[in-house]
Amino acid sequence: MTSKKAHSSALQEKAGISQPESISSQSVEHIQHSRKVQPSAEELVEGILAGNITALSRAITLVESTNPIHLAKANTIINSCLPFANKSVRIGITGVPGVGKSTFIEAFGKHLTSLGKKVAVLAVDPSSTISHGSILGDKTRMEELVKDPNAFIRPSASGETLGGVARKTRETITLCEAAGFDTIIIETVGVGQSETAVHSMVDFFLLLKIAGAGDELQGIKRGIMEMADAIVINKADGDNIKNAQFAKVEFNRALHLFPAKKSGWTPKTTTCSALTSEGIPEVWNTITEFLNLTQSNSYFFEKRKEQNQFWMLETINDQLKSNFYSSTGIQQLLESTKKAVQNDEISPFAAATLLLEKYFTK
Repeated sequence: MTSKKAHSSALQEKAGISQPESISSQSVEHIQHSRKVQPSAEELVEGILAGNITALSRAITLVESTNPIHLAKANTIINSCLPFANKSVRIGITGVPGVGKSTFIEAFGKHLTSLGKKVAVLAVDPSSTISHGSILGDKTRMEELVKDPNAFIRPSASGETLGGVARKTRETITLCEAAGFDTIIIETVGVGQSETAVHSMVDFFLLLKIAGAGDELQGIKRGIMEMADAIVINKADGDNIKNAQFAKVEFNRALHLFPAKKSGWTPKTTTCSALTSEGIPEVWNTITEFLNLTQSNSYFFEKRKEQNQFWMLETINDQLKSNFYSSTGIQQLLESTKKAVQNDEISPFAAATLLLEKYFTK
């Protein structure tokens, strides 16, 4: 009887070839060390003035931080950059969700960079009132513009700030201008809240609309329509071109109901398609026309002065509020006072007066 040859199982795994180390341990160690080293305010300012995007991003993070330790460093950076700022055009863009703000800004930004402009987009994303989180997905939606070497996109969470503008957007504008960006675009959340904040920090306020959404009649109402320097009907392509032209006529009629602006500028309505870039150059031509008029009659410069004064007062309000709630004495008294208000033991107004007196006599 012949003996059978022993065979290895087909399920047996053979030893493979080990992969070589794909990442240098020295490189990893260098990166980790670099991340731990925090650059000084002077180093960040030097990087910003040299157009270093990494330095600009790190400085903006410091400015947006709520950590009191970062406040002094952020103020040093802003004050150092201030002499190199105020050399840009600031454009505010708003509109209801779904109007195509991100798509429009990408097409508009690409047009500006093709003209040799350096564009910074400060996109404000809505924060959840429940989780307080924010998606910050504007870079994903502007995939072409984000790759442009002459463009910088910085998404920020709106937090609890009214107007859909992040608390430190005004200071971020200063840093971007010092970094050499000559066109600053501020995109608001656009969910129907007060747009006064963005209007008070830009030179030109652009309102995006869409046709066929039933909001043509809203044009006769005041508010945001009064603040707009131009209305752009987006998505004027395909079967929607006729509707967009009709909406343009309706909004032009509505604009005539408002009093004349101090700038001497008559707001205009135009149509465009962010998908095909049709009408995008005309939007920039409108803005250029506005700038030529307001700079020649000095309204542009007077408005900048008023905005600086407004933001000084706003900063005082923010700082007082922050100091009030971070006060140890107030924190201890606040909880018990809130319970007393809930139980109708004291009126809300008397409770507020009590807390304020406690704070100011501290």
